[in-house]
Amino acid sequence: MFIEQAYKGKNDLWRVIVTTLVSTGIFIVNFIGYLLISDEEIEKTYELMRTLPKWLSLTVNLIPFVFLLGLLFLLVRFIHERSILSLSTSRKSFDFKRFGFSLGLIVFITLLTFGISYYYDNSMIQWNFNPVKFTVLLIISLLLFPFQIGLEEYLFRGYLMQQIGIMARNRWTPLIITSVVFGIMHSANPEVAEMGYGVMVFYIGTGFLLGVMTLMDEGMELALGFHLGNNLMAALLITSDFSALQTDAVFKYTSETNPSNALIEMILSMAIMYPIILFIFAKRYKWHDWKDKLTGKVTEPETATNYKMYE
Repeated sequence: MFIEQAYKGKNDLWRVIVTTLVSTGIFIVNFIGYLLISDEEIEKTYELMRTLPKWLSLTVNLIPFVFLLGLLFLLVRFIHERSILSLSTSRKSFDFKRFGFSLGLIVFITLLTFGISYYYDNSMIQWNFNPVKFTVLLIISLLLFPFQIGLEEYLFRGYLMQQIGIMARNRWTPLIITSVVFGIMHSANPEVAEMGYGVMVFYIGTGFLLGVMTLMDEGMELALGFHLGNNLMAALLITSDFSALQTDAVFKYTSETNPSNALIEMILSMAIMYPIILFIFAKRYKWHDWKDKLTGKVTEPETATNYKMYE
């Protein structure tokens, strides 16, 4: 069982507090800063980032995740004294086939839905492809996005999901808390300032989807693949003036944002596509016992104290 993997290490309260504060520090500071500074100061910050070359702005935004993910791994390994595999999955080894299938599925769905939308109405989308700039973007994306999504997944769907789970002794509490916190930690994104807090429905809903994947599949492989595919498509396929990360994508969205329309589109996207994605995974990986896996109790295995000698 995935949440019970936390019992393979030491879970004293001080260890949890230290790891959580250090790992979430960048998100907490970002969120507090967003609450304290004025809208004018926020806009000036966004404008400053827009003056940088897009490849440099993307790199500056993603580089910190390399160090933070490494720091989280070190804290789990040496503070909690357990393996990174136990943070990743309940399987004997990381399932790269699951990861690859999930990544491929979201890329396919994104390209398919974009293609259909572009075919019927491309009036607000312009061709933005520059071979040199796109190649640079592709290299940076493939090198750095795995660290960015890795930190978010290993922190929220991995570490916090497991630690909250063994504290609450159930599965629904960590699912709800990590989904909501995941959404809140994205509240400083430019999309929120541009489209309003309605966009938070998308972030929290996506966090919930990733959490369901993790609990039902007893591992993070599907969530990692989905998150990476989603972010790669967001960076490579289409950009806009209000995107969190400005990129030299293939296309650019040129229309001004209507908050109401954007919110409706996001709700429809989640209401239609997310259940379809879960249905595909459920059929492929033969998921069952949904109620127990999403809301059931978490109990310490009798062999928990002997876990370390077998790792």
